[in-house]
Amino acid sequence: MSNSRARLPQYVITGKPGSGKSTLFNNIINRLLANGFTVAGIHSPEVRSSGVRIGFKIVDLYSGSEAWLAKASLSSQIKVGRYGVAVDEALKLWRKTLESISKADVIGVDEVGPMELSIPGFKRDLLEKVVLSGKPFIIVVHYRLKDPDILTALRTAALITVDQFNRSGLNRDLPLEVVKAVREYYGRR
Repeated sequence: MSNSRARLPQYVITGKPGSGKSTLFNNIINRLLANGFTVAGIHSPEVRSSGVRIGFKIVDLYSGSEAWLAKASLSSQIKVGRYGVAVDEALKLWRKTLESISKADVIGVDEVGPMELSIPGFKRDLLEKVVLSGKPFIIVVHYRLKDPDILTALRTAALITVDQFNRSGLNRDLPLEVVKAVREYYGRR
C-alpha cells in the first residue's frame, strides 16, 4: 500500500543517441532490484555482430524473456530506418510484459521511440497500463519524441536530460535518489 503523503516517483529520461540514457536506466533498475523492489517493463538493447549493430531486442524486465524488436535483415511491412520491425514477435512479448505490471513495485520502459511506437497497441498500452498504473516508473523517451498524447501523459514526471557533461553525476546520484523516493512512496525504510 502506498503512502499517500509521498509523491509518486515518476522519471522520464531523454537525451541524444549515445548520451548514456540506457546506461542510466539500467543502473537505476539494477539499484532498485538490489534493494528488493520488483520491476516490470521492457528494455530494448541493441544487438551487435562483429561490432556492427544488426538490430534491437525487446527484453521483459520481470521474466527476462526476450524477442526481436527490429533487425536489419528482417523483411517487414514496417521499417524504421534500415531495420524491419518484428511486430508479431515484439507484440507477443509486450503483451506478456503488461501482465506482470500488476505484480511489480516499479515499471521501467527503455525506450519509447519510433520502433516501439510502430508496434500496434504500444502507445495505447503504454499510456493506459504504465503511466496510469499509479506505480512509480522510469521511462526513457527518444529525444525527438513529439507525440502530444504521450508528452501530455508524462508532463508531471521529473524530466532528466542526459548528456556527456552530466551523465557521470547522474549515474552516481540518480539511482540512489530513485531508490529513496520509491522507499518513501511505499513507506519502507
